Amino acid sequence: MFYTVGEMAKILNTTPSTLRYYDKEGLLPFVERSESGIRMFKDSDYEWLLVIDCLKNTGMGIKDIKKFIHMVLEGDATIKERLEMMKKQRESVKEQMAKLQQTLDTLDYKVWYYSTAEKAGTTSVPRNMPEEEVPENLRAARRRLKIIHAKADDLN
Repeated sequence: MFYTVGEMAKILNTTPSTLRYYDKEGLLPFVERSESGIRMFKDSDYEWLLVIDCLKNTGMGIKDIKKFIHMVLEGDATIKERLEMMKKQRESVKEQMAKLQQTLDTLDYKVWYYSTAEKAGTTSVPRNMPEEEVPENLRAARRRLKIIHAKADDLN
């Protein structure tokens, strides 16, 4: 079965212009065209497009995604390079996740901080609260913020 750009975009929850852009950038060498030049996506193209979307979501650039696709098309001779590429991208994602976790921890602390301040009617209560009274899961974020504030004070 074949799908148009619009149909495949709908299946992937993306836009037709995104798929056209991928094609223009050389990411879709596997996509067939009709006699009139219309892109015709097959069921098997779906997996390719999911991998492209996955790599894009990791922050991999179009140039590297294109390189990866062409390595796949070259066959088994590029397995080692593809493996290294995936390992590198995996490490990048793990680093991004660690940063996002730190961001979430800070936001959790700030939600607690302002909830506590709202109940007390002042920010001085959570700001001056002894560390042992701060929920344990929020203490690391609080310490990190205090270090940042101390460094900022040193600059002034």
